[in-house]
Amino acid sequence: MRLDGKVALVTGSSQGIGQGIVLCLAQAGANVVINYRSHPEGAEETLAKVEAIGANCHLACCPQSYGYTLQANLGSVDEIRQLIAESIKHFGKLDILVNNAGIEKHAAFWDVTEADYDAVMNVNLKGVFFATQIFVQHLIETKRTGKIINISSVHEELPFPNFTAYCASKGGMKMLTRNLAVELGALGITINNVAPGAIETPINTKLLNNPEKLGALLQNIPLGRLGQPQDVASLVKFLASAEADYITGSTFFVDGGLLWNYQEQ
Repeated sequence: MRLDGKVALVTGSSQGIGQGIVLCLAQAGANVVINYRSHPEGAEETLAKVEAIGANCHLACCPQSYGYTLQANLGSVDEIRQLIAESIKHFGKLDILVNNAGIEKHAAFWDVTEADYDAVMNVNLKGVFFATQIFVQHLIETKRTGKIINISSVHEELPFPNFTAYCASKGGMKMLTRNLAVELGALGITINNVAPGAIETPINTKLLNNPEKLGALLQNIPLGRLGQPQDVASLVKFLASAEADYITGSTFFVDGGLLWNYQEQ
């Protein structure tokens, strides 16, 4: 599954799953835009790893991939518009959009503030909506097909007490994807969701350092381990490739079986 000559924008890719996706796409030959909001050091680390991939590829049949870092808050439509415009200016085009950026806020439903609700919805749903719209406008203007992959969550299906706004945003993403699969199909543009379960990333540091909570979670995962960013990234690479040209409007769960075995403790 090669992506030579393709250009991919991965939002929220300075660490964790986003970083894993960038590296996987770069290994497949894609040029990559590394987006970050507030941690430029993470974006630079990701960029260095992309450059190392290129430096280690000496075969003529394996063209070097290039990376480019751009700051943007995915909760702002103006910043999204600038992010995509700068990506196109740098590489000349975009072929693949991975909507990975996302946030969550922990609170009992009756304690959720308007500010926290807006923050979650603006990044997780509004940001995805308009990043996808602006990307599609670019494809229409340049008369090309393209791939959209949204990083959703098992919580587009699975209730998650004390994270209601997050679950609502991922449920909205599921319906957005289904609707756009129908609307964009005639343009040759595919859109799919990848829905991770429990993945070992920096956001889960507290969990990883709590043996009791980690043990309880692992009991809910039939495969008996947390996922790794590469587990998610490999599927994203497939969906971004020509081998997935007939797949659209679907959600693919990457959760070790968690969704069908979960019991709230």
